[in-house]
This record gives sequence, C-alpha cells and structure tokens, in this order.
Amino acid sequence: MRHRKKFNHLGRKTAHRKAMLANMACSLIEHKRINTTVAKAKALKQFVEPLVTKSKNDTTHNRRIVFSKLRQKDAVTELFREVAVKVGDRPGGYTRIIKLGSRLGDSAEMAMIELVDYNELYNAGKPTKKKSTRRSRRGGGKATAAAATTTKASKEEE
Repeated sequence: MRHRKKFNHLGRKTAHRKAMLANMACSLIEHKRINTTVAKAKALKQFVEPLVTKSKNDTTHNRRIVFSKLRQKDAVTELFREVAVKVGDRPGGYTRIIKLGSRLGDSAEMAMIELVDYNELYNAGKPTKKKSTRRSRRGGGKATAAAATTTKASKEEE
C-alpha cells in the first residue's frame, strides 16, 4: 500500500533525484527561468521555495543549510545576494509554472518554471512597491491631514 506517500519519485533513485533537483535549482537561480517537464517543475517548486524562504534571513546557519541542498557555492551566493533582496517582502509563492504544451519527441507535457519577481512581462503594469497601511476606526486619516495643512497655511499668513 502507498498510504501517505505523496512525494513524486520521478522514476529515479534517491541520490539521482536529489542531485537532479539540486542541479535544476542551481540553473533556476542562475538563469531565473528554465524549461522542463511538468512533473519535474512541480517537484522543483517544492524543492526551491523553502530554500528561498531560508535565504531571506542571511545567517551562517541558513547559508549552510541551503548549501547542503544546492551544492554550488555560486548559486548560494546569488540566492542570498540578489534573489533574497528581490523577494524580501513576498510571503511565499516565489516560483511560477507556465505550461508550454507537448514535447515533439515523446509527447511529454512541458512547462516553464520561473522566479516570479524576475518576469518583466507580468510585472510591467504593476507598481514596484505598493505601500499597505492599516486603517483604524478612530477616524484620524484624511480629516487630520487636511486640518494640519490648513493650520500650517493660517500660521504662514500671520
């Protein structure tokens, strides 16, 4: 029985699968988008997203954890320096999977997996930094600001 065994093994032994996901993750971090099959893209998403979350807090411990998964020093450096800065305010969902259709040779379903903040086409119409404020029920918002400007104007007239 395969109860509670949800992980996709991708038709590989454990060492081969881990090495393949590490290499794909390094390529994704380096190139910001890669083309692969849908099953590998979904497995890569589960592999990469916790690493990006770890990279948001730059400590020696987190760097060592990420390096033990990725196994490439350049990829770890780029993840902590560039990618973490760009996704610092995002609470999750760092990657996007876009299905591309079937591969010509074996009709495998292909997909493009990319880092969300690096796609200029989808982020073109959106503002770069949206400031979110909490609204209070005390009513201090616009009325207080308007009163402050009228007070300044009346003091300048004197």
